[in-house]
Amino acid sequence: MKISVQRNQLLAPLQVAHAVVERRQTLPILANVLVTASTEGFRMSATDLEVELSVPGELEACVTAGSTTLPARKLLDLCRAMPDDTVLTLEVSGERAAVRAGRSRFSLATLPAAEFPGIDVKGDAFEIELPQRDLRRAIEATHFAMAQQDVRYYLNGMLLEINGGRVRLVATDGHRMAVTDLALTVSSELSRRIIVPRKTVIEALRLLADEDTPARLAVGDDHLTLAAADVVFKSKVIDGSFPDYERVIPRNQDKVVDIDRLTLRDALGRVAIFANEKYRSVRVQLEPNLLRLSANNAENEEGEDELEVAYGGSTLEIGFNVSYLIDVLTALRSDKVRLHLSDAGSSCLITEPEGGAHRYVIMPMRL
Repeated sequence: MKISVQRNQLLAPLQVAHAVVERRQTLPILANVLVTASTEGFRMSATDLEVELSVPGELEACVTAGSTTLPARKLLDLCRAMPDDTVLTLEVSGERAAVRAGRSRFSLATLPAAEFPGIDVKGDAFEIELPQRDLRRAIEATHFAMAQQDVRYYLNGMLLEINGGRVRLVATDGHRMAVTDLALTVSSELSRRIIVPRKTVIEALRLLADEDTPARLAVGDDHLTLAAADVVFKSKVIDGSFPDYERVIPRNQDKVVDIDRLTLRDALGRVAIFANEKYRSVRVQLEPNLLRLSANNAENEEGEDELEVAYGGSTLEIGFNVSYLIDVLTALRSDKVRLHLSDAGSSCLITEPEGGAHRYVIMPMRL
């Protein structure tokens, strides 16, 4: 294989693909990227055996088509060290790849392209299309509730549920839960329910653009493929049973308060300064026409803030993790939010006043 490529044309896809490469690898070839070149351009792929990312790129010239694998980190560092207008010539001979740029000469070790592992896609996949902006927004509004390195491995990801004309995303760490719905333009009687790994969710956020061009999802029983703007991302799914999230969503709560989202978030941010660093608890007191927030810490420091609200019900005192509340108020974009409460031992449901696509459940804390 022998190609000529402009430095920025190589750097851009390499930066995208390199995000999949783990620093510590059990197989040497997993530290490499697969480069396949033809007269139409090149495609660069990377994998960690759980996810696989394939990115296209343009060439100045393809003298000899072919494929090889190159060390991802060294190639990335080399591209970054080159001036913007540099044209690189890469020629593979045997187990070495020679890289030339002007008077600069470099030699990289290669591994055979035939040994590069890919993710096998088994069985039929259910394909849908969604605008990239809508899918990105849904992930942004949900992903923060995923668990991190929980022993309940099925919580270290996001539930993707397709049913009829709806796509639903659900994430929970056992203390809070986020649910977001997306409408499909074409409904189907087919249904799918998979758990998408955390790394895949974060990578999808990085790949999806804030535009209306379509993203194509192929959802199988044991894999997920996301294609957007010629970038193809494959992932295995988590083999497990996601909790029955519908049972967690509170129903028929008798205390409902509408409040300005940013006003509440800012007040919580001020009070959070005085919350216990370990438990992050905040006391929420609801009285007629008043919402009082307070927190204290081991140094006997205290913070309190009061907000006027349109509420005429009975009083309530309840505790929450202040970080969980702030996360929800940051994820939402509506001007106002609606708090659904019942008693000190019941979870809080947070929605948009007009309903909307997002629902958040936060468990209470003992005061």
